[in-house]
Amino acid sequence: MPITDRTAPRPAVRPWVDEAVRRLRADANRSADTHLVRLDLPAGWDVDVYLKDESTHPTGSLKHRLARSLFLYALCNGYLHEGTTVVEASSGSTAVSEAHFARMLGLPFVAVMHRRTSPEKIALIEREGGRCEFVDDPGEVYDVSRAIAERTGGHFMDQFTYAERATDWRGNNNIAESTLGQLSMERHPCPTWVVVGAGTGGTSATFGRYFRLHGLSAQLCVVDPEGSAFLPAFAGEATSGLPTGSRIEGIGRPRVEPSFIPEVVDRMIGVPDAASVATMRFLRDRVGISCGPSTGTAVYAALRLACELREQGRSGSIVTLLCDGGDRYAHTYGSPGWVREQGWDCEAYLPVLGRAWDEGVWDEGVWRDGVPAR
Repeated sequence: MPITDRTAPRPAVRPWVDEAVRRLRADANRSADTHLVRLDLPAGWDVDVYLKDESTHPTGSLKHRLARSLFLYALCNGYLHEGTTVVEASSGSTAVSEAHFARMLGLPFVAVMHRRTSPEKIALIEREGGRCEFVDDPGEVYDVSRAIAERTGGHFMDQFTYAERATDWRGNNNIAESTLGQLSMERHPCPTWVVVGAGTGGTSATFGRYFRLHGLSAQLCVVDPEGSAFLPAFAGEATSGLPTGSRIEGIGRPRVEPSFIPEVVDRMIGVPDAASVATMRFLRDRVGISCGPSTGTAVYAALRLACELREQGRSGSIVTLLCDGGDRYAHTYGSPGWVREQGWDCEAYLPVLGRAWDEGVWDEGVWRDGVPAR
């Protein structure tokens, strides 16, 4: 019986895909790593706190790494071809980075986001050639993104599902490998805690898996803002009604996303929204660091952990991320008038931050179990 060649004729897509992959890898090859900044805490502390400054990426945020990984994942799995419309559900920073890479590859890009997204981020997406579609309910972004992808014959990148698998957590200069390498000559080279927020859950999955792969004693703390589904689910708590979704851009979700891997998380801390914004202001005024609100969320918890270590008489280091710069939020979180309109009393948290920074003492009169005491 003759052998039949059943190979179906396929369009000549490989040359375009090969060139697209080369461009993305070349971009990574010519990019320097981001800085690990040690905060200047009072003399005599045996606890160090570091910020991994992801705002220095070409697209200005932590999501630059994720966006590149998502594009490589989609290309190597055959989801993207010449002319494919790329669609993403994003609160802003991922969309900015994906729009950048879509423009690099000559692909149309559409971002689906909540209407409250900061105008600065919208302008950055449009500057990169992307188009923005807005929804009133944060939970609508998934279905609207799928519908646009289907209508255009495009591809829904779906960061909330694919972030944890698109990133190579085993190595390849991921954020965990980079951070631990930069700590190698510090006095506490293995961090006691790494503190990150969860939007997709991809960053927390990368750190948690990397610690286990290399047998590191470091622990992972994930911070969560008000209204997010991650912390209640992690704690096994019943919630009254559905989570409303986060008002802190970039972290917190109205549902537990598929990319969030709770099994690699050691601890979660809830941070009030007003505390996140107060920390943003504190870092700007006291330290000269401009950052977004999700960085404020993480630093607030990192300082709490530093005070816990000092209270226990333990030494160590704590690392968190500077996810993006404050210039993206000048008309929202950086505007006192806008903040007042949200009903946030940031003043109540500034003394907590000041005492933690100056004395290494956490004031339980204001904070108790992740929420402000009343």
